[in-house]
Amino acid sequence: MRWHGRGASGGDGDTGTPGGGRLIATTALVCVAAVAGVTVLSSAAYADPKPPPRSLEDVHKEVEGLYRQAEAATDAYNAAGEEQRLQEKSIADLARSAAAAQERMNRLKDQAGALARAQYRDGSMPPQARLFLSASPQTFLDGIALAHKGEAATRGVIAQVAATQKALDGYAKAASERWKALDGERRKKESAKKEIEAKLAAAKELESRLEEKEKERLRKLEEDRARQEQQKWLASEPAKGVTVKEALQDSGAAATDEGKRAVAFATAQIGKNYVWGAEGPDTYDCSGLTLKSWSAAGRAIPRTSQEQWRQLPKVDVKDMRPGDLIIYFADASHVGMYVGDGTIVHAPRPGRQVTLAGAGSMPILGVVRPG
Repeated sequence: MRWHGRGASGGDGDTGTPGGGRLIATTALVCVAAVAGVTVLSSAAYADPKPPPRSLEDVHKEVEGLYRQAEAATDAYNAAGEEQRLQEKSIADLARSAAAAQERMNRLKDQAGALARAQYRDGSMPPQARLFLSASPQTFLDGIALAHKGEAATRGVIAQVAATQKALDGYAKAASERWKALDGERRKKESAKKEIEAKLAAAKELESRLEEKEKERLRKLEEDRARQEQQKWLASEPAKGVTVKEALQDSGAAATDEGKRAVAFATAQIGKNYVWGAEGPDTYDCSGLTLKSWSAAGRAIPRTSQEQWRQLPKVDVKDMRPGDLIIYFADASHVGMYVGDGTIVHAPRPGRQVTLAGAGSMPILGVVRPG
């Protein structure tokens, strides 16, 4: 038996059952709710769990890594700044040379003009007429000799004009190349600045999440780690059977007068803040401190730790004396000044001050001697 249309019993449509339409709708809603429930339960059951809290050791590694990257970028920033200063000086020197050449060119042109006018005046009378009007043949011959000298002088002036013009062209070309190089260094400097600011912002943001007691624990962790590295370094053996500590004690290398002045200046800066790119007098970065310390001792050294490592004479760790510079990390991105007794004075990183530290508290690349 089939139902057609709306029957007396209230059936809806051709459902095959009384009230079938409402039954189907209700069933559909129940199914949808059930599916939704399963979906919610499934999502809850399989949602990614919250990441476990990070250990202070992990935070320390990441913060130190960010500061290290910022310091490496600071070295690139300082190098670009130094190159920019050199390019600017070179351009200024070229401008002075070009101005002097232009002044010489103006004088030569005046000389050439005067000679040309003189030759024109003298050349307007035939030689026979000049002989007839001369007081004597000797006077005529003297005039001929003088004319030859004038021609030679003219040729000389013309040659000098050509040489000066060539020099001017060379100065113009060199200046154009220097301007291009200067623009490149400015771009490098700006890029390094952005990288430094990004790394420092990331490190500060990470540290800002720590509570005060965690920050204090982080500082203590840094100090403990530095102390452990220093002890390991002192106990290491650069020569068989001789530790670094023993080698330094046996060496007893005394500082030169220059070295003493450099150490005195550097240690007088203890407590001043690290600021990237700073060369004093109130703030310093690591190589800014060593630069100014040796400048106070009367010796100019390269601006960056990488150039200090590349250009200054190298000495063995066991032979170092106060005033020597210890270069750190494989990329030579940090530097401190040895003050004796296995200790350095250095500007550590942003958020820290110029301080004394164990010379072996960081990975040593090598030692260089400014003087």
